[in-house]
Amino acid sequence: MATSPCSSSGVSSSSSSGLGADAGLEIRTRSVEQTLVPLVSQITTLINHKDKPKRSDKTLQAIQRVGQAVNLAVGRFVTVGEAIANENHELKEEMSVACIEARRAGETIAKLTDVTSLDHPESDSHITIFTDKTGVVKAARLLLSSVTKVLVLADRIVIKQIITSRNKVLATMEQLEKVSSFQEFVQIFSQFGNEMVEFAHLTGDRQNDLKDEKKKARMAASRAVLEKCTMMLLTASKTCLRHPDCESARINKDGVFHRMRLALEQVIEIVTDSRPNGDNEIAPISIYSGIKEFKNKVEGLRENLYFLSKENLSTMLEVILEHTEDFTDSAYTSHEHREHILELSKQAKMELEQLVSVWMQAQNQKTKDVMEDLQVATLKTCQCMNELKREVHSAATSLAADMLKYHTDHMVLKALNITGVEGNLEAVAEYTCKLSEQKEQLVEMCRLLRHVSGTEPLEITCIHAEDTFQVTGPQIISAAETLALHPSSKIAKENLEVFCEAWESQLSDMSMLLREINDVFEGRRGEKRVYLSLPRPGKHNANLKALKPVKLDTEEQAKIAKLGLELHLLTSGVDSETEKWEDQENEIVQHGQGMSSMAYSMYLFTRGEGLLKTTQDLFHQAEIFATEGTKLASALHAFSDQVHDDDKPLLLLEAEKLISMCRQLQITAKASVQGKSATFTKVDACILKTRNVMTLLCQLLPLCCKLLRKNKAGNGCLKPAPPWREDKIRTGANAHTPERRAETFGIKSLENHVTNMTFLESK
Repeated sequence: MATSPCSSSGVSSSSSSGLGADAGLEIRTRSVEQTLVPLVSQITTLINHKDKPKRSDKTLQAIQRVGQAVNLAVGRFVTVGEAIANENHELKEEMSVACIEARRAGETIAKLTDVTSLDHPESDSHITIFTDKTGVVKAARLLLSSVTKVLVLADRIVIKQIITSRNKVLATMEQLEKVSSFQEFVQIFSQFGNEMVEFAHLTGDRQNDLKDEKKKARMAASRAVLEKCTMMLLTASKTCLRHPDCESARINKDGVFHRMRLALEQVIEIVTDSRPNGDNEIAPISIYSGIKEFKNKVEGLRENLYFLSKENLSTMLEVILEHTEDFTDSAYTSHEHREHILELSKQAKMELEQLVSVWMQAQNQKTKDVMEDLQVATLKTCQCMNELKREVHSAATSLAADMLKYHTDHMVLKALNITGVEGNLEAVAEYTCKLSEQKEQLVEMCRLLRHVSGTEPLEITCIHAEDTFQVTGPQIISAAETLALHPSSKIAKENLEVFCEAWESQLSDMSMLLREINDVFEGRRGEKRVYLSLPRPGKHNANLKALKPVKLDTEEQAKIAKLGLELHLLTSGVDSETEKWEDQENEIVQHGQGMSSMAYSMYLFTRGEGLLKTTQDLFHQAEIFATEGTKLASALHAFSDQVHDDDKPLLLLEAEKLISMCRQLQITAKASVQGKSATFTKVDACILKTRNVMTLLCQLLPLCCKLLRKNKAGNGCLKPAPPWREDKIRTGANAHTPERRAETFGIKSLENHVTNMTFLESK
């Protein structure tokens, strides 16, 4: 077992302790990292104790209790690890070795902290934490290393679940591709829908657990593709079954299946951290990231004149200026922006030449005048790069704003629907050419926006948008050609509408993305990302007819605008409260942020924006919001067990209120309604009840934060964590159902046991 400290573990520890996890184990998820934090804290407390000549009985007893507590908790933790090993034979050998090492290290720590007999002469030869600090460090390092390995191995089981789920989806997709009758298709698609829901939940949990923001963004993009393609696959397959000899229908269907397979493959690449054939994906460098790195290097010259060569700096600027050609060569960049970018590019070269000249001079003679000249040259170079950054941002965002405004009427899509129903092949061909031109414009817009997106997740979102336009454009064309060839076909018409809606949805998403990019540029916190989840498919009848989703008209949107605005203000209030918490990983904070994000997406719905396009989307979101609220109430109950008796009744009362409100919201969201008036009433009720929950949340968060602060101030507000119960292991070991096993064996169960290692704090 490696004993050198490992930065990749993501686990912080005191430098004086010399602790580190196995150098070969990289922790990629928050759940594993957060599970290790209390153990690291407790071990560090032991190792960094003040080695005073005189030790009070209280100190000795405290050290012994900590050592024994760690040993007991490790023993229970190992029991769970061994149960996982027995359930997963492919990991049994590795898991067993790690468990043995953890148990041995826990026992060693218990022996070394057995210090209560130190005052007795007969114990002079007894090796303890005071006489063998190196031994404690070794045991602690071995313990962290082995516990980390057990957690990472358990995490592999989660990855295996996702891979197994993906394989089921792929197998069912193959059956759907080959099906030749409607009846058979209905049965298989129903199974496919259930498998997609399972895959969506597994990948959604994984997305939230990932530490890497780029991977999170890529996962969100892949899941969004799968979400939209599920409905496309339904209508495209139905069209192909209805018109089996139609080439354009086959091309349309094949495109959907191909895109879904790519998205499924990308999800697996993200969760396994691998790429086919061992290739590493090298994302193109954006102008923003290039300028940021260049400025850091230039400003670094103030501290160190020799840390890089002038050739390196010149090469970095050349790369940035090459990327500006994407703007100057674009047919959609205005003449004014093009001229300004060219002028600033020329100026940047001149400023760098001046900087290099003064820099070389400063290396030879560090006089006051030369160093002042270097300071001035550095400032002028950075200022020029800032102006270039501002200019490309203005060029990209003004182009995007103009394009989105111009295409907001969807005239080409409407014309394709009309001419397709008329069977006018010539007119369809004319409008498909116009759609291809529109697609090229939007793709170019996405490429330019990527350069100025400001953050890596937003860059990935721009790349995803570009891919969506590239793929959806030809799919709309093949769907329109199919309708033109079969103008009386209802399913061909429905299929074209589904692809057109996907196009419109992506344009709507671009408006949100543009606002986020502007927020980042102006130094504001970007608008929160709305909650993405695959809708739960309903039961499919023989004709595969679902409830037709309803959109609110302008008058209805106006009526709920006030409620929506109140909801928006409450989400801002909740965000402000969650930002006050020092521990952003706290379960209460996490649930609060999730609920705020979902409430924000519901607010966007009241404006006719965002990812919730129909009333059915809103009702589904309200259900998920209520579920998240119930989870928060459970977290509050758990928190109340640690709160002093004086504060407990108020907290429990608020938690019960929350449960009641969420239950009412779920009942409303699930209620069946018919007719436009009844649907609008249900929308109004869902948003009203969501607003009430958010109002309560605004009161709950500061209350919980206050109780935590009271504890930190030393008022003894929190009690010690309740003892771990032995029957948890027995329950886990005897659980055989898939649902129970998923609950019992994995990171969560291990997390519970490691958390109980925090029995005592440093005295």
